[in-house]
Amino acid sequence: MLESEKLKRRSQNLKCYGYILAFVVFQIAVILIFSLTVMRVKTPSLRLTSVTLQNLNYNTTSFDMTLVAQIAVKNKNFGHFRFDNSTANVTYGGVIVGDGDIVKARAKARKTRRMNVTIELSSNGVSDDTKLRNDLSSGNLTLSSLASVRGKVTIMKVMKKRKTANMNCTMIVNLPSQTVHDLACE
Repeated sequence: MLESEKLKRRSQNLKCYGYILAFVVFQIAVILIFSLTVMRVKTPSLRLTSVTLQNLNYNTTSFDMTLVAQIAVKNKNFGHFRFDNSTANVTYGGVIVGDGDIVKARAKARKTRRMNVTIELSSNGVSDDTKLRNDLSSGNLTLSSLASVRGKVTIMKVMKKRKTANMNCTMIVNLPSQTVHDLACE
């Protein structure tokens, strides 16, 4: 009888060790899945969602206008993205014709932060006069907008990772109708 009790106790111990081992493997699997999905830090995206024109003045050789651009910072992470002050540049033919300030803010977890940026444009620095004259006489002006926002993604107040969101958008400004069309971002 003593040996049967030892065998019974041994089988109960093995069963207990098996349960403990199964629990440990399950916990490792949960932690691994959690770290590969939730804890992975993704780069937020920066997009130009809409642009409106104000105070448009142009003739055959130059232009002056104010762009009011809505910029969206889309945070795809499970933690917030806090970014610093930055600048959005608008270029024509590779030359910066205007810039606007992007104020420091925070995009909440898995949300999109929208903000308006006012950009004053002037063609004073453009050196390619013939291309500018041709575009102004045709009534369509092709502009590019560039911006870069640096910040920190914080997940569960434990993980902090620096990320940079970049924007490169092109748009065509129709001068007679004072509208922006073909707004495309990469």
